[in-house]
Amino acid sequence: MTSVDRRSFLKAGGVTAGAAIVGGTALQAVSMRMAEAAPGSGRGESANAGYGPLSPRKSLNDGLQWLALPPGFVYTIFSKTGTEMSDGRLAPRSHDGMGAFGNSASGVRLIRNQEIRFSSEAPFTQGVFTIEPAANAYDKTAEGGDTTLSFDARRFFSPSGGLTQDYVSLTGTVVNCAGGLALRQAGWLTCEEIVQQELGAEPPGSLPRTEKKHGYVYLNPLNGSAPGSPAGPQPIVAMGRFSHEAATVDDRTGIVYQTEDAGSGRGSGFYRFLPRNPADLSRGGVLQILGIQNRPSVDLREGQQQGVPLPVRWFTIREPNPSQDAPNAVFEEGFSRGAAKFNRLEGCWDGAGSIFFSSTSGGDAKNGDVNDDGFEEGYGQIWEFIPQGLSGGQLVLLFESPDGDVLDSPDNVVVSPRGGLVLCEDDASSANAGQDDTSKFFGEDKNRLIGLTLEGVPFPFAENIMNDSEFAGACWSDDGVFLFVNIFGYDEAGSGGTLAITGPWPRGAL
Repeated sequence: MTSVDRRSFLKAGGVTAGAAIVGGTALQAVSMRMAEAAPGSGRGESANAGYGPLSPRKSLNDGLQWLALPPGFVYTIFSKTGTEMSDGRLAPRSHDGMGAFGNSASGVRLIRNQEIRFSSEAPFTQGVFTIEPAANAYDKTAEGGDTTLSFDARRFFSPSGGLTQDYVSLTGTVVNCAGGLALRQAGWLTCEEIVQQELGAEPPGSLPRTEKKHGYVYLNPLNGSAPGSPAGPQPIVAMGRFSHEAATVDDRTGIVYQTEDAGSGRGSGFYRFLPRNPADLSRGGVLQILGIQNRPSVDLREGQQQGVPLPVRWFTIREPNPSQDAPNAVFEEGFSRGAAKFNRLEGCWDGAGSIFFSSTSGGDAKNGDVNDDGFEEGYGQIWEFIPQGLSGGQLVLLFESPDGDVLDSPDNVVVSPRGGLVLCEDDASSANAGQDDTSKFFGEDKNRLIGLTLEGVPFPFAENIMNDSEFAGACWSDDGVFLFVNIFGYDEAGSGGTLAITGPWPRGAL
């Protein structure tokens, strides 16, 4: 890597100390881009979409080589699994969904999910790098939760990589996968990707169970915790008990959109929650699931045409909090009444008028993995929902991957402040239908950050060259200067962590 000093980098990247690249026009840029862009085939040409070829880069703060990036981009690794945090705990494992609050001038606070689950073999431990529940935790046997990190752009070039503080901010949950920013960035909605029945009379550790039921959404208030004093929220049961992935709030209406990943071989739904009080989701509301007008119980996992708007309708879920140990009960209720079926919905993000979400293994180009229900998985779909009043809206297939080398298993998704999407790959396609999925940098299955223009043009932006772990939790500082992202990692020290990336963003679509 060519050496980069602080002054020359800031000048080349268009960043000035304490200032934003796009300032107050970020949302205007997104709105304009979305208004002008028409969904395309995803196979078109765009001279300004990508940023050039990827090559290995060392992190600025510790010299470790975790990423391949385009020319002009740099990064730091400012949190790693197993390192001691400000509250004296060791940083937990399994870094997944994440939200950013603040900008490069004021400082950025990040709330990060830790997707900690039970091991698959008895005794059913939750691992080494977990989160011990605090006294106020919802469930004293659940060792997942959230961590909060504070990032100061002025320390980006220091050994800390910009980190000023990190601590556990929520405990007593399990399998915290993705989530989303709460209304007007008041906090983080952390979502459990599991429907788990309570332990009952069995002793802890004898079954992969916890003392209380799980499969819920919780609010982690932005200012609701401090080092040594994590939040202990109760589940928001009206938002549903199912295998939650991501959530995103339309700030104009307060409606919360949610995705579901019920796993391979099961259908999954796209939901919205109509709260009684958008500022206090615990007050309850109505949970609904998306369907397509005049196409009852339609299967959208394959056979769909890009760019064709589908008029939607919404079905109210009568029992959002089923008591039985039935992982797919909420979806099955909706599907039986006409809701649409997707394959493993993952990331979800609001983009100034549209809601974008990913199906990690939908699509017509098949990877060779066949589900128990006979569905052969695809390489992924990116959907756009355009709300139109409370009664309807339109659903558009923005992009469908033609093969794994273009895009393989999109997971978390985020909208850039300048327009365009960032997709986190979670390479789940082990079969790959005869394709070569080997990384030229790493030598094993590759996981990348894929950029996608709002015209449907994909391009590689980054690749994990440290290990075969997925990318997760991509999010932007409010001013668009820094892209933060996680490498999920394993239950091993140093196998994953959180990174900050910056560079000449205006040069391309992000």
